[in-house]
Amino acid sequence: MMYHEQRATVARRGWLHCVLAVAGSLAIGGAAAGQDLAHEPSAGVRRITLEEVLQRVTTSAQANPQVRLAQLQIEVAKQNRLGARSSLFPQIGAAFENFHFNKFMGELLQVQRPLVGTTADVGLPLLGQNQTFLALTVTQPITPILQLRHLYDISIADERIAEAKAGQPVSERANDAEKTFYELMIAQRHLGVARIEAKNAEKMRVRVASNSATVIPVSSVSHDEASIVASYAVVTATARVRELTASLNDLLGWPTDTELDPMPPNPRFEVISQSQATAKALAANPEVIEAEQTVVKAREAVTLQKLSYIPVVAVMGGWAHNGDALPLLPDDFAYVGIVATYNIFDFGKREHTIKAASAQAQMAEAALELTKAKVAASVKAAYLDLQHSQLRSEFARRLDSTIQVENAGFREDTAESDTAKRIRIEAESLQADLEYRQALARLKSLMGGR
Repeated sequence: MMYHEQRATVARRGWLHCVLAVAGSLAIGGAAAGQDLAHEPSAGVRRITLEEVLQRVTTSAQANPQVRLAQLQIEVAKQNRLGARSSLFPQIGAAFENFHFNKFMGELLQVQRPLVGTTADVGLPLLGQNQTFLALTVTQPITPILQLRHLYDISIADERIAEAKAGQPVSERANDAEKTFYELMIAQRHLGVARIEAKNAEKMRVRVASNSATVIPVSSVSHDEASIVASYAVVTATARVRELTASLNDLLGWPTDTELDPMPPNPRFEVISQSQATAKALAANPEVIEAEQTVVKAREAVTLQKLSYIPVVAVMGGWAHNGDALPLLPDDFAYVGIVATYNIFDFGKREHTIKAASAQAQMAEAALELTKAKVAASVKAAYLDLQHSQLRSEFARRLDSTIQVENAGFREDTAESDTAKRIRIEAESLQADLEYRQALARLKSLMGGR
């Protein structure tokens, strides 16, 4: 029975060595990379700072399709506003026509000539057979100016909504770059810890294998498994680093295989009070601005519908050149006059339209209050999250400083474990900084910041 157990153990050990040969080639080769975080980047590695990343991302964001779409939406709203304003001024038009008819456009009358004893054909033209007509008209709306004024105010509201939303794609892209930057630093430190642990596991496995006798103890298999697990952790961490490196290179517009060495930024904490954040959010938050301008548009729509009770009055004037178009009229003439139209009875359509517009205005006002309450609640939650993340970041940095002081007394027998511990604490400190920056970005986004 003991003989069969030993053979099974030998077979299992052979399989573990095959796996270790593959995983160890990926893991152990770079085990020293995590031992010194202040190393100089190797050849071909690009050292970058967070400020450089944000500056480049903000500059390149102008070519982003989302940013371009927001700019076009602003341009559309601007042109609609200018078009509505142009309708307030006199409208000048012209008309020209030139016709030739194949028949006489009128009536031929026969007139008796008693003195001569004959008859004569006399034409009574209604239109000229060869005619040219040119007319210039000027129309100035009178009562429609009131309606056009409210349409102009609605177009102003649309433009303000588009401007409030314009900066969101840029800020979102900057936040994504900042998050990826920190995640890459954290992943690199996790990779350093995994390499150190893989190296230690491999040393332990080799030590156990060298001390084993002809009969292989079963306990040595556990060391092989630990070495495989540590090597697999290195492979996973390496894949994570490569993924984040490719993502950050894509945001920066660099080749995806560019190796990056991100430098940890200096910690910064901003002093923002909750009342200040709430007040600024209620004044500059894009959702609040959109809700406020929606109320403006709804109220203008109510007034616009009420103006349908006023007759449409306009002043018209013009000049015409009559080139035999109307033979009975002078060759040229000018005119001026007033044109008025009014729908006397429409079976209550105006009343129902006004009531519907009033209900929509009330809905917009209620939506504005709900939006303000939601934004205020979001600011409160984001502010509390910011405070908590700041405390976590400060604690993590104090812990990191404490670990560095403890490791000041170098001991060769614990150098690798102390290095792994220091790297792990630094990764936790960077994670806390990332959480703080994300909380700050959420709060500034609610405050309408860019």
